[in-house]
Amino acid sequence: MTTTVTATTDQAQIRERIESWANAIRAKDLDGLMSNYMQDILTFDIAPPLKYEGESAYRKNWADWFPTFEGQVGYEIRDLRISSSGDVAFCHSFNRISGKRTSGEESDLWMRATVGLCKIEGKWLIAHEHFSVPMYMEPPYKAAIDLKP
Repeated sequence: MTTTVTATTDQAQIRERIESWANAIRAKDLDGLMSNYMQDILTFDIAPPLKYEGESAYRKNWADWFPTFEGQVGYEIRDLRISSSGDVAFCHSFNRISGKRTSGEESDLWMRATVGLCKIEGKWLIAHEHFSVPMYMEPPYKAAIDLKP
């Protein structure tokens, strides 16, 4: 019984963490966003480079990206699944970025997300993120940004 209660509580806390993270993205709240991460975050993002290591490198990525949107960033999470055991958890979902860019272009992109979390002193924090966009496997090997879940 205790294991079930703990797992249920952990999953609720993880959902709250993911929602806090998404709300910070929507609001372009850099400090709020970064409060969801471990200091030694490792991320494989959809934009170059291949990886971001550490909070300061990833903070710069977000600080550079937020101003490319006019107003809030549209951010939707669909089909979130959470698995947790002890002090480690991972989630996967389909995530959508939308909104008007300062270039005048409209963004509307679905991507796949896998997020790893660690429970430190009773608090779930994001330790790893991996975002990806499928690609067409025939030349010219373009990202399949027209797919929707």
